[in-house]
Amino acid sequence: MSDTSGLITPALVDLHLAPEDKSEALRALAQRLFAEGRVTDLDGFLADVAAREAQAPTGMGDGIGIPHCRSPHVTRPSLAFGRRAAGVDFDAPDGRPADLIFMIAAPAGADDTHLQILAALARRLMDPAFTGALREAESPREVADRINGEEAPAGPAAPAATGGGLRLVAVTSCPTGIAHTYMAAQALELAAARAGARIDVETQGSAGTTALAPEVITAADAVIFAHDVEVRDRDRFAGKPTVDVGVKAAVHRADDLIAQAAGMVTRTGDDAAVPAPATAPRPPTGEHWAQRLRMYLMTGVSHMIPFVAAGGLLIALAFAIGGYEIASAPSVLGHFEWTSSHSWAAMLFQTGKAAFGFLVPVLSGYIAWAIADRAALAAGIAGGAVSVAVGAGFLGGIVSGMVAGFLVLWMIRWNVPRAVKGIMPVVVIPLFSVAAVGFLMFVVVGSPIASAMNALTGWLNGLSGSHAVLLGAVLGAMMAFDMGGPLNKVAYTFAAGALTAAGTAPDAGSLKVMAAVMAAGMTPPLGMALATAVRRGLFTPEERENGKAAWVLGASFITEGAIPFAAADPLRVIPAGIAGSMTAGGLVMAFGSTLRAPHGGIWVLPLIGSPFLYLIAIAAGTVVTTAVVVALKGMRKSPAPAAAGSPVGQPQTALPAA
Repeated sequence: MSDTSGLITPALVDLHLAPEDKSEALRALAQRLFAEGRVTDLDGFLADVAAREAQAPTGMGDGIGIPHCRSPHVTRPSLAFGRRAAGVDFDAPDGRPADLIFMIAAPAGADDTHLQILAALARRLMDPAFTGALREAESPREVADRINGEEAPAGPAAPAATGGGLRLVAVTSCPTGIAHTYMAAQALELAAARAGARIDVETQGSAGTTALAPEVITAADAVIFAHDVEVRDRDRFAGKPTVDVGVKAAVHRADDLIAQAAGMVTRTGDDAAVPAPATAPRPPTGEHWAQRLRMYLMTGVSHMIPFVAAGGLLIALAFAIGGYEIASAPSVLGHFEWTSSHSWAAMLFQTGKAAFGFLVPVLSGYIAWAIADRAALAAGIAGGAVSVAVGAGFLGGIVSGMVAGFLVLWMIRWNVPRAVKGIMPVVVIPLFSVAAVGFLMFVVVGSPIASAMNALTGWLNGLSGSHAVLLGAVLGAMMAFDMGGPLNKVAYTFAAGALTAAGTAPDAGSLKVMAAVMAAGMTPPLGMALATAVRRGLFTPEERENGKAAWVLGASFITEGAIPFAAADPLRVIPAGIAGSMTAGGLVMAFGSTLRAPHGGIWVLPLIGSPFLYLIAIAAGTVVTTAVVVALKGMRKSPAPAAAGSPVGQPQTALPAA
């Protein structure tokens, strides 16, 4: 048994948790960690918890909530425990409020030993006897002793791999790799034992990964992927019947997944298991399909953005040095003069233009990679290159990436002879997938998408008056609504994608869109920072300290700087942020400010068209955010408590500036 002593102390246990609101319950438990020195920055830690909650609910069902995160504000792996008879809504799949809340706090750089302790705890949460004992505990000391000292339940003994027993392998993973990864593994192991099957699970979590042995994978009849992030080295499982679901499905429906995997396997006369005929994979269903599509898209965008940033900034610098006519300069090969600013500007422009040439292939390639791993990279990148050739741009890149990914995902599930399996990833799959995607983009969908892309570019370049202001306001609202969540990412992706079609025109409409999106993303944290300065009495000491950091975060275009305020008071902060961002976005479009850099905030001001008007738009959005949040908070019947509910009965002290 791992030594878990010190993971939790009686001071970190609240058997009568008072708040019924999730955000307040999280704050109450976090305050215990802060008071015990386990957390150094209360609001910074809560922002990390809120960011994890925004990825997916942490309500596990059966009355259990496991809010958790890895955070630089955590000094040592710790657990705060809260019990509330009436429960707290953690958006569990079964709709049951959580009466047991485990707040798991892991340092950003925790060592493997401590992370293994947290992983063992996550597995124990699947044991009804363990959670039942915590519901019956009468003192904080009893809870702490049970969590720190109780042996983790042993995993089910795997049936011997003899005769015709079903043999399965599985991979589990979740965004933080702390809780769901190991709970899913435990659930699958227990379900396999009930079904008389053997299963080997690879947990790709934060406590380290022990890869499945090649011979174990070869002997397996089917594979279960239970994941919310992409499975690493997925091509190891090529040709195996596969059940592919989100990680929570394994936690709650493990028996169904084992049965589904068994249904993919048929039996021969000697009862030896053989794969059932391969079929095209079913698209993600239920609550996961939209999340998965977004994950595929954002994987491509995240790999594309460095090329956008480098190319855009280099082109902007070239224009600043050599003027817009630098776009027609001859190649610097053979025409470069070390002492000529014109030559340096031409070099910067041509290098930036070359970087821009990789945008769509990289976007397409990594969308495909997110769907089907490395085997899909060739088809995705080639499809993106064809998209550029036919003028389909980033829209074509999205389509080619999706097509390449799902095509390869289908191909790797083919049941081919053993002699062919070895050349599938390096010859067969690249050959047929690249040819198929090329045919699709050249002959079938490339031209229609190119027409749509030209129409979009023309529409953006022709925007003026009320239409431009309306678009800026809508994008601004999306940026502020979830402050880094799906809507925020959709608006940013739209702007960054349009940026790739901006060309060299200094007043292209897509450059105005990028400027509006960045301004709108800056105003929520700036507005909250200003509000904490002008009406200090409406905010807690922690919020006032966090407001100091929000100045820098907002100025740097980090919208997430407003998350601590939104987590504590969403009904007032989010509407205020939306109002301010709509103002900033609309004004930028009205002023005609432009921006070729996709990030940087105030630090790329020299590269912004009409910079003075741009600052006015940001200032106006900031003031509107401040005015609205102050007005809404001022309408409360009572002021915000100085430090609501100090968990240990001690006065709360102000935090140092983040």
